[in-house]
Amino acid sequence: MEKNYEKVHLVMGVNIHITLNELQELFPSYNFVNIEATKDGVIDTTYIVTNTQTSYILKHFDRDISSKIQTDKELLTLLKDAELNVPEYIDEKKGWYLFSILKGSSPKVIQLYHIQALARFMAKYHAQTTKINSSTDFIDNYPIKEILSYTKKYFYRHYKELENLQNYSLKTDGFIHGDIFKDNTIFDGEKIGVFDFIDGGSGEFAFDIAVALISFNPKNKSLFTNAFLRTYNQTAPKKLTLDELQAKEPSARQLYALLRIERYKNTQRANELLKIC
Repeated sequence: MEKNYEKVHLVMGVNIHITLNELQELFPSYNFVNIEATKDGVIDTTYIVTNTQTSYILKHFDRDISSKIQTDKELLTLLKDAELNVPEYIDEKKGWYLFSILKGSSPKVIQLYHIQALARFMAKYHAQTTKINSSTDFIDNYPIKEILSYTKKYFYRHYKELENLQNYSLKTDGFIHGDIFKDNTIFDGEKIGVFDFIDGGSGEFAFDIAVALISFNPKNKSLFTNAFLRTYNQTAPKKLTLDELQAKEPSARQLYALLRIERYKNTQRANELLKIC
């Protein structure tokens, strides 16, 4: 019998509500005993579900992105085969997807070894994604012109700061994540795990790294940036210079500032990226 999952609006990572009984009916062989709504996952519904043996991530993609879901599944398989620490696709029923859960926690203070682990991951990730032909450019995931129009109407000062994104584009080096902020990573000691690849697309590796370092190195410490580049360039598919990286930082900051304005309908969190006084 088809279930009509109730649409709810919660200040957490859940837009579509599912009960434990409904979950058990969908995935009877897993013997789930608990379901917990997350406080993250702003765009898509995300739960942690548990049986007596292990926990899983349960996701419902609250958008019409069937082609991106297929690309995501193929990408995760490719990365797992390359021994990168990413979630594993487990199962799917009626629009609900089960993924393995990564072990670890988010560091409160970023240390040099976190930067080096991030660099090793991204070098290996980029080496793998040069093989992927994506029909989606990363920048096309976002309706930039529409968001700029909204920003112009309600936050004109910030619009003037961001209007150069109107026709922004990226070269294609491979499939980039584009959103490796700290909240899309986890650390188990010195081992990094990365998740939420669903909104990736074709783009430049320098931009991918610039986004990551905005989050991992917000004060732009030269020690961290140089350590990242030294580590990354040891195994990266192509070496990256400091000038190339710094050239991408302003647009990376501007894009995510714009997205924060659209998401939160204010400029407070955008200012963190733009450093507007």
